[in-house]
Amino acid sequence: MSSPKNAPLQTKGLRLIQRLLLWRYGIPPDSVLNSSLGPERATSGLPLAADLYRLAKLMKAEAYDPVHRRVNYAHLKTSSSYAEYRQCTVQLQTFDPAILTGREAQLAFWINLYNALIIDAVIQFEVKDSVTDVPGFFWRAAYTIGGRRYCAFDIEYGILRANAPHPLIPGPHFGPRDPRRAYSLAYLDPRIHFALVCAARSCPPIAVYEANPIDAQLDMATQAFINGGGVRVEYVKGEVWLSQIFQWYAPDFGGWPLGLGDKRPLLKFVARYLSDATDREAILQKKFSIRFQPYDWTLNHQVTAVGTENW
Repeated sequence: MSSPKNAPLQTKGLRLIQRLLLWRYGIPPDSVLNSSLGPERATSGLPLAADLYRLAKLMKAEAYDPVHRRVNYAHLKTSSSYAEYRQCTVQLQTFDPAILTGREAQLAFWINLYNALIIDAVIQFEVKDSVTDVPGFFWRAAYTIGGRRYCAFDIEYGILRANAPHPLIPGPHFGPRDPRRAYSLAYLDPRIHFALVCAARSCPPIAVYEANPIDAQLDMATQAFINGGGVRVEYVKGEVWLSQIFQWYAPDFGGWPLGLGDKRPLLKFVARYLSDATDREAILQKKFSIRFQPYDWTLNHQVTAVGTENW
């Protein structure tokens, strides 16, 4: 899918390594999911942000099972809420992210958009088993926003992680000449890792975020993930098992790259959110071996009662 005629997509400032990755995965630099869906019209920005929030809530209510953390993509594909959401994304083409004033509004908008983009991409790319089956999925899943292309990694690394590098790609995500750098958050809040959902079974639960209570919501998301299986304390073996998120993004939690070296900063972060007081005290006082749980990239789709995939 390419950008609309008479509205060439701007790729100024894209780092060479990112251009090479797009070439490696066969992704045209103007490939986006929100073109050719309907007439483009100017938007004042804030109503669009409110619409995206409203539609994200509708899609979640209609197709998300919070108990099993599964999405009914097959149902969502034919739903009116998803159809309306698809049309709403067209307005992103003329949306100016600068209108999002304040950290809270920026966090809520970009987190919600990231999660909706991933759902949209799963449906549009017809993912069956795992997003890893689609070459360069997170580079390929993209929208035109204000005339520039933003893929899922641009939103996650360039904006929400305050232009921090990918764990395996050195250097800031947005280069010094990239205009999108102006929208990077001022600092990295590690709690975003428990709000972003990448369509895998090991991901955090899906939620829809509002600006005003964003910090309380991020605390709740972090607590839900850590106490919902993201951290396991095994006293008999003397081990603490952490989600692989803590390994990939260890520097965000005060640790060493890729979880090497001293892991106490990771445990200190985890301890603040553990609901079990015994576990909390133990991981701070006792010497445990730290292990990282393998990440389950199986698609987080629903399964019917008879055991067949609902997608």
